[in-house]
Amino acid sequence: MRRSTTVPLVSRQEQVASLLLAVGRASAGRPGLVLVGGDAGVGKTRLISHVAEAAGQAGASAVVVHCVDLGQVGIPYLAFTDALTQLQTGAAGPDAAARVAELVAERPALWRLLEPGSSGDADHDERLQLFEGIVRSLAVAGEPERPLVLVVEDAHWADASTRDVLRFLAARARSENLLIVVTYRSDDVDRRHPLRPLLAELSRLEHVERMDLQPFDEKELREFTTALAGRPLAAGSFAEVLDRSEGNAFFAEELLDAGPSSAGLPWTLTEVLRTRLERLDPEVQQVLRIASVAGRRVREELLRSAAARWGALDVDTALREAVTQQVLVVSGAHLEFRHALLAEALYADLLPGERSAVHRAYLAVIEQDGPDGMPIGSAAERAHHAFEGHDLPAALSASRDAALRARRLLAPEEELKHWEQVLALWESVPDAEERIGSDRVAVALSAGEAAARAGDPVRAVKLTRRAVDGVDDPVRRAGIQHVLVHRYLDLPTWDETPGQVEAAIADLRAALEILPERSPERIWTNALLARIAMIVDQDDDARVHADCAIEEARATGQSGALAWALSTLAVLDVADPDRASALLDEARTAAAEAGDVLTEMRTLYSGAANRFYAGELEAAEQRVQHALTRAEELGLAWSTPTLNLRILQEVMLYFRGDLAERNSAGVPSTARHVMDATRMYAAVARGDDDVITRGEALLDHWQSDGQIALIGGGSLVDALTWAGRYDDAAALAVRITDHLGEVWTEVFLGRIWLSALAIAALADAAEADRSAGRAGAPGSAAATAVGSRAAARIDSGDSLLAIARETAQRGRPRGGVLGPEGRAWLQRATAENARLHAVVGNVPGSTGTEGEAPAAGELWRTAAAAWQDTVNAFDFGYRYEVARSRYRWAEALLGAGEREAAEVEAAEALSEAQDMGARPLADAVRALARRARLDLPGVRRATASTLTDREEEVLGLVAQGLSNRQIGERLFISTKTVSVHVSNLLAKLGASGRAEAVSLAHQRGLLEV
Repeated sequence: MRRSTTVPLVSRQEQVASLLLAVGRASAGRPGLVLVGGDAGVGKTRLISHVAEAAGQAGASAVVVHCVDLGQVGIPYLAFTDALTQLQTGAAGPDAAARVAELVAERPALWRLLEPGSSGDADHDERLQLFEGIVRSLAVAGEPERPLVLVVEDAHWADASTRDVLRFLAARARSENLLIVVTYRSDDVDRRHPLRPLLAELSRLEHVERMDLQPFDEKELREFTTALAGRPLAAGSFAEVLDRSEGNAFFAEELLDAGPSSAGLPWTLTEVLRTRLERLDPEVQQVLRIASVAGRRVREELLRSAAARWGALDVDTALREAVTQQVLVVSGAHLEFRHALLAEALYADLLPGERSAVHRAYLAVIEQDGPDGMPIGSAAERAHHAFEGHDLPAALSASRDAALRARRLLAPEEELKHWEQVLALWESVPDAEERIGSDRVAVALSAGEAAARAGDPVRAVKLTRRAVDGVDDPVRRAGIQHVLVHRYLDLPTWDETPGQVEAAIADLRAALEILPERSPERIWTNALLARIAMIVDQDDDARVHADCAIEEARATGQSGALAWALSTLAVLDVADPDRASALLDEARTAAAEAGDVLTEMRTLYSGAANRFYAGELEAAEQRVQHALTRAEELGLAWSTPTLNLRILQEVMLYFRGDLAERNSAGVPSTARHVMDATRMYAAVARGDDDVITRGEALLDHWQSDGQIALIGGGSLVDALTWAGRYDDAAALAVRITDHLGEVWTEVFLGRIWLSALAIAALADAAEADRSAGRAGAPGSAAATAVGSRAAARIDSGDSLLAIARETAQRGRPRGGVLGPEGRAWLQRATAENARLHAVVGNVPGSTGTEGEAPAAGELWRTAAAAWQDTVNAFDFGYRYEVARSRYRWAEALLGAGEREAAEVEAAEALSEAQDMGARPLADAVRALARRARLDLPGVRRATASTLTDREEEVLGLVAQGLSNRQIGERLFISTKTVSVHVSNLLAKLGASGRAEAVSLAHQRGLLEV
């Protein structure tokens, strides 16, 4: 019988076409990731092999790597180490190999993957650099029309670090000529499997495709079995295969191979595999059992060495027979079971004593030194075989070695599991401390550090607390107390738990009483104490401890602690921007010396923000550019501090009045939502048609980042107001304030901005009521409803203004001074509320106070001056808000009868709006000019060309709420003639009724203010 690998691919044409389309997109610079799931034996590898061959014929390069089953830990980054090795040896062609080799030479973090003997501890911040390096290596291996197709097989066995790289790859996909195909067994991925959350996360990305392979249906299975047997099966035989295989390709193939007749076919897959294997020579079976202990793949030399310990075996003959029978296949220097189920069935048949013996045989082989003087096997392999072979002392030592190796490989999750294995074995190995070279406290501290770097702060605190509690020596205990506090700082709500912060401060103070002067532990303790004191607003204490840490760190060369303390002091001295800037510059230098690249990036961001808020635009721009260049050099192009730098860059452009739309092609998915939110500022000002849809799409991402809620939500409030959805806008502002009050603080400064926007929406809503003449006759139900709405808006506006003022008082930034932007927004909130009162006072049926137009005009003059102060402070100005305030000022001046002054302000606002490309603002100014008959450049009164003079007269009286009969009496014409005029003006305006006609006419400048 022929094997499935020798017959044409059966069915799967839809999947093949989809995968080849993905290859084509990658060829054009649109990277993708395809997740191919299916039950064991359903044909995933066969499908991928066919696609890889077809892609290769079309010019693509295919590299296939495997994840292996090595217990719960695995070898960190094994799949990507294999991929880089293949690429460097020419798997994607010599040109790609040269490009990858050049990149690897420039990225020291990649050396750790490719040079097993690399030494030295790695700072955990380098992990981002490693991930960036992997992404770039895969990117340069592909090129237009010659994409790289990387196939990662058996991801259900992927180690944690490999899963992290896959997540990073998917997030960083930009314009690479790269397609990643990941296969996994869906029947193995239950709800507790670590791959499951990754699959769910990746599936939500737009460039990720999920493909679930189903078993063959009856027609497909008949085609498959006919191809294998060389002829159609008898009806009875096929029915048996169909019934027992349930369409599983591997199962069907093994059933056919197990016996000549359907009557002899076994009932279970295990029996099928056992029947297949029992037909082999006993020596072949024994060698295969030994191979199964290593997993699906095993290095040939390792298998030979392990099998040689059973001296009577003829290993050469056995391996040839296993390959001939296609139980094993050759894959480079490895031998591989044709299907993982074969290895699993063989391993399951071994008795416990046999398994332990074979594991010990592998351990004995891999502990030997190879030609390069290094052990043949990795530390993780040694730990696995030692543990399964019940050699606990060897398992302890190997787990320690594996943890250290994982640290050098920047694989914190694997490192943590190995350290926890050491802790679990400690009591079982009498000389554990001697073997490890350190005590259990040091191991627990290392495990806590690994947990922190793995993003598990709760576990980090637990392990570090275990270390601290295990110390009897008070000096040593004091020396590691700061480590525990450092771990506490990673807990998101630690400082909100009553008593926790006070207890930490007390512990650190007690430690200072014991620790020697200028010891590294004392310096770090002071640095941590300064940071925590600052968090709880004990600024004087914070300054004392920061100064102490800085002095001693400078004297002893403790650059890491120095960077921390300087960063804290810079925040304390924020009221003196120049001093804070100098401190941040020194902190950056210290962080770079310590190799703490994330702290370095944080100081670079803080330094740029410092210059920006000090009003030094040129210096801020230079610092941002320098910081982004440095981020690229460090492989941290989209780390959190770098993302904040990019947000600051967008804000500076917006402040300038640069409203150009930016290309989002290079933004990774992890940063896309917050960048989309930031770009909403300019999109609203431009008046993009889809801006509301884009803003609403961000609502689901508020929980992930408060900035998305504040910036994206606030911009959406503004967009809804421009669109005339005033009540929705005001309600959204309240919703944002409530949300951020829960996740941030009740008095976050952004409340001033949100309050101003919400009051503006209320004022516009009142203006719409007035313009549409919705009050009806005095005393009518309509008039009463309008009056109730007006009163409610007044109450809401007053309440929002009070919130803004309270925030300005209680929410002042450190240093106690509200900045120029905050003061300008507060002034605008005050002016908007005055506008609301003025408008409501002129709404028939309302209870507002009339005659407030002069007061509103003065407030808008002050608001414009406040924004002008911002211009002076920032030397580039908040150009858009200056123009908008001038528009409102012109409107208020008209209400006060100051037409000439209004015309000057309106002309300036229109000129600026047009120059920036702020369409809604420009349209609003033009409409104001038409309504008020202002003489502005490029604005022509829309009168006779739209409505006749008589129709304009009728429209004005309709706006006053008069009926046709009342209008006729006023104009001395018949009611029928009025009806004709009303019908004509409704048709010309495209309105369905009188209220809509008034609203549209007001928007188009056909009605005077």
